[in-house]
Amino acid sequence: MLNKKSIFAILTALSMVYVSAEDLKVKITPNISKVDVDVLGDVVTIKRIQDTNHKLKNSYAKTSRPCPPFCVQPFEPIKGIKTIGELELLKFLKNDVSNNTGVLVDARLPKWYKEGTIPGAINIPFPILNPKSPYIEKVLPVLGAKKVDGKWDFSNAQKLVIFDNGPWSQQGTRAMEHLVNIGYPKDKISYYRGGMQYWQILGLTVLNPQGQ
Repeated sequence: MLNKKSIFAILTALSMVYVSAEDLKVKITPNISKVDVDVLGDVVTIKRIQDTNHKLKNSYAKTSRPCPPFCVQPFEPIKGIKTIGELELLKFLKNDVSNNTGVLVDARLPKWYKEGTIPGAINIPFPILNPKSPYIEKVLPVLGAKKVDGKWDFSNAQKLVIFDNGPWSQQGTRAMEHLVNIGYPKDKISYYRGGMQYWQILGLTVLNPQGQ
């Protein structure tokens, strides 16, 4: 026979499921309707577009681009760097970005970033991460690295997730190559290969940096 404590726990669980599913027809998963992320002190809600007839009309609807330079990237472009999907990225945003233990890096050139990005991302264009870049001395400390006796110490470096326009874009791959060449630990870097194309195909919330 159930005691009062067990009944309360069951009712609480049922109410949480109901609240999660009560208003959104197009969910992220059967149990996740939306994800709230802290972006510079403001809460941004990530959810999917609710119009089931919605179709992309921007450049991400294109199927074909000349290769090179727009060649399909390997699933694991750099051995030792984990490739993740949307659910893992949402978990990273919720658990790491919101708690300042991780950084979501939009590695695209600014012209792409200005058209829209994933909520919580900061734009660090891949050329800036080149070891020879004049900006590298300013960028790496933002990511938690520290210069010690002329060498970079990454012991307190942030966990990173890097993305670009999608599987046909090499901007994220080049950013990761630069970081690895500098000495950034591979186990602190993840790659969201789907990028903006997959993010938008799934109807997930896009943030307009110009409107922030």
